[in-house]
Amino acid sequence: MKYVLGFDIGGTKSAILLARPGKENVEFLERKAIPTHGTWKEVLGCLADKGKAFLESHQISGKECCIGISCGGPLDSGRGVILSPPNLPGWDQVPIVSYLEQRLDMDARLKNDADACALAEWRYGAGRGCRHMIFLTFGTGLGAGLVLNGRLYEGACGMAGEAGHVRLAEEGPVGYEKAGSFEGFCSGGGIARLARSMAEDALKAGRPVSYMKEGGLDDITARDVAEAAEMGCADAGEVLAVSGRYFGRGLAMLVDILNPERIVAGGIYARAGRFLKDEMEKELRREALPASVNACCILPCGLGEQIGDYGAVMAALEMWEE
Repeated sequence: MKYVLGFDIGGTKSAILLARPGKENVEFLERKAIPTHGTWKEVLGCLADKGKAFLESHQISGKECCIGISCGGPLDSGRGVILSPPNLPGWDQVPIVSYLEQRLDMDARLKNDADACALAEWRYGAGRGCRHMIFLTFGTGLGAGLVLNGRLYEGACGMAGEAGHVRLAEEGPVGYEKAGSFEGFCSGGGIARLARSMAEDALKAGRPVSYMKEGGLDDITARDVAEAAEMGCADAGEVLAVSGRYFGRGLAMLVDILNPERIVAGGIYARAGRFLKDEMEKELRREALPASVNACCILPCGLGEQIGDYGAVMAALEMWEE
């Protein structure tokens, strides 16, 4: 096996990529992203067709390649089935591994995206050289991948690391089907809902809202908030500060329970972490044990916007190395 055909399945967009992994780095040969619209068969069928085209253009046979799939949970990686992820409505009991193996005639492996990206950061990114690391997706949703004692920890039924489902407050934006959850405060969808709520309060009080565009409250996105914060708008900064405060509260829970050396965060934290950091650090130090906080570094992901691609590669690499 020399090549990986990687599938990075996300709630907003999905990608197919062709890569040649090495010990120190990964060479990415082709990549194509599409919106995750339509049925699961339509999305996977489109990605599989593009993958076939990649192999043909590089004259690579199926015997030289295997499939790695990274997708948000919950899922059953042992059976190769996507269960019912909150960010993939309609993707219920999807037999993604058998579907792609039959479609492309090569072996496939499915990994929770947080687990796959944790392995990627641990091997190639900001987690290199440590034995105890947590990776947080902080994207469309929030999940955690746990590398403990130098090994990926998946739990009794592969569901370890679903930190986004933990409730941090009795009330708050809904994430992972739960109001006030870690994902509700610390994800793209959650920040958008938080921003809409804060914007509604501001409008009732007669204050302008910098991050609300022509579409009104319902069209506010996390990207709108981040862009307004970049321009120095105080109200946008306040939204991200609230998210940062709850991010610190969630981190404190992880730090106290797991005592990691590093927590690596991708997505929104990697792109806009400076607007979250002050409140995050205050809450983390207020809530967690001092010795555990002092032993842990909070870092943005080292693989940047390619973290999902690396995650898909790692799903396949684990299969090779077993």
